[in-house]
Amino acid sequence: MKFTKMHGLGNDYIFINTVEQHVEDPSSLARAISDRHTGVGGDGLILIQPSERADVRMKMYNADGSRAQMCGNGIRCVARYAIEHGLAAGPRLRIDTDDGVKSVSCKLEGGIIASVCVDMGKPSLDPAALPSTLPGDRIVEYSLRLGKHEYTITCVSIGNPHAVVFVSDLEPVKLEVLGPQIENAPEFPQRINTHFVRVDAADHVTIRTWERGSGATRACGTGACAVCVAGVVTHRTERIITAALPGGALQIEWADDDHVYMTGPAVEVFTGDWPVPEPTRHNSQNVPGKPLSEPRP
Repeated sequence: MKFTKMHGLGNDYIFINTVEQHVEDPSSLARAISDRHTGVGGDGLILIQPSERADVRMKMYNADGSRAQMCGNGIRCVARYAIEHGLAAGPRLRIDTDDGVKSVSCKLEGGIIASVCVDMGKPSLDPAALPSTLPGDRIVEYSLRLGKHEYTITCVSIGNPHAVVFVSDLEPVKLEVLGPQIENAPEFPQRINTHFVRVDAADHVTIRTWERGSGATRACGTGACAVCVAGVVTHRTERIITAALPGGALQIEWADDDHVYMTGPAVEVFTGDWPVPEPTRHNSQNVPGKPLSEPRP
C-alpha cells in the first residue's frame, strides 16, 4: 500500500490516497503505521477520499486509532497532496471534513506551494459542542479542579475540542503529566486537546500542546485557532496573532466574519510502501488450492 508522509510544523501524519487504494481497517492501520519504533511514525493517519460535495475528503485517525473531526496541520497537507497528485486543480480547493467543507487557498512561489490558508469556519464556545458537562453557556476562565490541582481553562471548539490554559511561564509546565489529566477529565466525556499558552505580546503567543489520542505534538493547527479565540474573549490578545509552536509558527486571524483563518506550511517528507498482510489461509499446510482434508479412497 502506497503512503506519503507529510507534516505541518512537525505535526506529522501518514497520508493514504484511497481514491486509488482500499484500507480495510483504518483504526488498526493508524496504530501500526503511526508507531515511531515499529511503523513509519507519525501523530496519526489521514485518508484522502473522493467527495460528492468537494474536491476531496479527509478522514483522520489519531495515533491510538481513535477518530478526530479535524486537523489544521493535516488539512493543509491534504490540500498540497491533492494538487500535486492531480486530485484537484488548485490553487483554491474545497476539502470535505467531519466538521464540514473547508475552503483552502494555496500560495505558490516559483511553482511550488509555499503556504496554505484554510478557512476553519466559525468557532464555538458552547460546552455542548465539545462536548462538556460543565454548566453555563460557555467555559471561559473556569476553575477546573482535578484532584489536588486546579486549572483555569477556556474551552473552544474548532471542529474538535480544545482547553486553553494561559500561564506566565511555560518552563515549569509538566506537559506529559498535566496534559493527560485534562484530556481525560470526566467533564469531557469524549476527551479534549489541551494547550498551555504564554502571551508574549498582544499579537504573539507561545504554545505547548497535548493532543488527545496522540500526546505531545510539535504543532496543532486547530489548537492555535482555539488559542486565538480564547485570547480575544479573555482580553489577552488581538484578533490576528502569530502562534509559535515547537515546530514553527502559524498565522491566525479571527476575522470580522466570525471565521478563523489559519496560514502555515505543508511539507512532503517521503513516500513508501506499507506491507499489506496476505489473506489468511484456512488449510493446515497453507497450500493454495489444497483442501483441508484429503477424501478417503
